Amino acid sequence: MAKLLTLHKGYDIMLVGEAKYTATDLPVSEVVAIKPPDFPGLVPRMMVEAGDEILAGQPLFFDKNDERIKFFSSVSGEVAEIVRGAKRRIMEVRIIPDRMERKYVSHTPVDPSKLSREDIIQRLLEGGGWNFIRQRPFSLIANPDDTPKSIFVSCFDTAPLAPDLGYVVDFEKENFEVGLSALSQLVNGNLHLGVQDMSGKPISEKALSADKITAVPSEHVHPIKGPHPAGNVGIQIHHLDPIRKGEIVWYVHPQDVIIIGRLFGEGRYRADRVVALTGSSVNSPQYFRAVTGQTMASILAGQIEGDAARIIQGNVLTGINSSSADFLSHYTNQITVIPEGGEPEFLGWLTPGIKKLSLSKTFFSWLFPNRNYALDTSMRGEERAFVMTGQYDKVLPMNIMPVILLKSILARDIERMEQLGIYEVSEEDFALCEFVCTSKIEVQRIISEGLEYVRLEG
Repeated sequence: MAKLLTLHKGYDIMLVGEAKYTATDLPVSEVVAIKPPDFPGLVPRMMVEAGDEILAGQPLFFDKNDERIKFFSSVSGEVAEIVRGAKRRIMEVRIIPDRMERKYVSHTPVDPSKLSREDIIQRLLEGGGWNFIRQRPFSLIANPDDTPKSIFVSCFDTAPLAPDLGYVVDFEKENFEVGLSALSQLVNGNLHLGVQDMSGKPISEKALSADKITAVPSEHVHPIKGPHPAGNVGIQIHHLDPIRKGEIVWYVHPQDVIIIGRLFGEGRYRADRVVALTGSSVNSPQYFRAVTGQTMASILAGQIEGDAARIIQGNVLTGINSSSADFLSHYTNQITVIPEGGEPEFLGWLTPGIKKLSLSKTFFSWLFPNRNYALDTSMRGEERAFVMTGQYDKVLPMNIMPVILLKSILARDIERMEQLGIYEVSEEDFALCEFVCTSKIEVQRIISEGLEYVRLEG
């Protein structure tokens, strides 16, 4: 096994509403939608029309910039509607699924270790697995013509109320191993897995440990110890195989590794995933097996507690605001529901208490480090002057000067951005910086704008 990587900077936000180890199979909703906006940088071109009969694993649209990259239906049925937004932008492809049986595009099951790199890429492009492979920098779908120096899979998640990926992988361990085998072929074996260090007390007894993985050499399985964001794939890349200008690293989420494994092991594109429903506004936090594109209403039915709640696809730090009228997005593995904030509070932050979370010891809650909090969406302030406090450095375990990098982005100084490590970062890596920011700066938005500016102008 590789040497233990210990990270000291960061912070674990302990929230009420962790999912219990109960997995419920959800019936497919009456309508399923695949959403092109789930894929940054995509310019979709349709391959089907309303009224067409389709199979699960049949392409619905492709990327105008690279026609080889296609996006596939998770169910069989009839294309009901192509929803367009401003400037006729394609927002959703809605499908009425077959009620009796899901019919798939069939592929021949094959052992990926017996295929060439080119054959695996072709199977992924034509079968429906390529769009799960993303690249750093820029967090875009990988270019099939590129040869990355490595591929990373983070096998644990340290975000607030994050799903236990060991529990998820246990449902389909064989497909996970097949998926890892396919990915390993793409980088000549230079596949790296980050796993939670098991020498201390693990997050759960079901955590995915190094001894449970056989498809990857032990020297490429990296035990990692530390608070959030230790589970972020970008943090692991930074410490294990840093990205320099001109270099590319690919990464895949464990659930997506399973979907890729099904394509080779089962010979079909089966885009089902285990989703953790979490948060203090959920009646019964638990896991669900759902199909990509499932209606959020079918997942949340009878689950939301209270009238005012914020529904988030993802975790509270990096998730996307959603609603019960929305559909389960392509990369979503967690749904969080917490109380909506904004209510006036007498004396505001001056009111003492032990139920308020603070990293600066403003409240006495710091005396109870293991307390779980039922936080809402209140900002507890508004945006103000950008001041140097050193807060960011305490929660960002990267050899980067975060405030200087953010200011270089605001100044649109590409050369300075490159010197300060813009190619190594992603919005999610800076989420804690935004959480602790006294000035309430939208740090993730600035990082996103900086990456897009460098991609287009650099």
